[in-house]
Amino acid sequence: MFTVDKYQQIGFFPNERAFSLRYQTAGMLETVLRQGVLGEDDTGEESPKNLKLPSRKPSIVCESCLYSLEKDIRIRAFQIMDPKGFSEMLLIFLEERGDGVLLPPSIDNNAEGTDRILPFLGKWKGHSITKRSGVYGSTMAEADTVASLEIDDNGQIIQDITSTSAAGDVTTNVPWTGIKSDNLVTFNGGYQMTLLPGGMYMGCPCDVGKNVAESASFHLEFCWVESPGKRQRLVRTYDVEGLAVSTTYFYETKL
Repeated sequence: MFTVDKYQQIGFFPNERAFSLRYQTAGMLETVLRQGVLGEDDTGEESPKNLKLPSRKPSIVCESCLYSLEKDIRIRAFQIMDPKGFSEMLLIFLEERGDGVLLPPSIDNNAEGTDRILPFLGKWKGHSITKRSGVYGSTMAEADTVASLEIDDNGQIIQDITSTSAAGDVTTNVPWTGIKSDNLVTFNGGYQMTLLPGGMYMGCPCDVGKNVAESASFHLEFCWVESPGKRQRLVRTYDVEGLAVSTTYFYETKL
């Protein structure tokens, strides 16, 4: 993980063609999202009516990018937290590389009316690569992971994630219990997952400001199940001061 310039800090995985990018100033949000994309264009025309724009002074802006394992396309996902630390806006850009006229790819491969949590249910096994920032030694660590997501008889969401270091000497387990309301899963402990079209979800704390006030680290997550049985995840971890300290890439297959 390294700093591109004074405005951007990136966790880059060249072999996996994935990255997570943190914008360190609101100015970069203006450039990337407002100008010509969501806000005023080069001619000075105002943005369309009823189009919601993110805060001009967000507390956190995180971009996650995952490339398709099957096609020459990529997905860029933006998580924007408002000045108070609450999730304000989630943005998805689906991009296809090529010459000539391109047909816009479809982002929703689920049948209409299908519960968006279905692609993530079951047990997943995979491998993770974690890259830490220079402040924390610029180190890299790998681990084997097993994750499960189930719905019990009472309708509760049960998530269990186990990670074992490459050397096999350290194993961690994180069990979570939550409830689902429409396309939002809220876990005990103040973490939420927003279920998106196309086999995607984004995860973040319900209140980042509370985590920082309680000197608790936190993480943001983006997951993409591109095809049944295969998924990629990016997790961006922040320390107790709200500074990005590591990025972890996961590749997992369904058991």
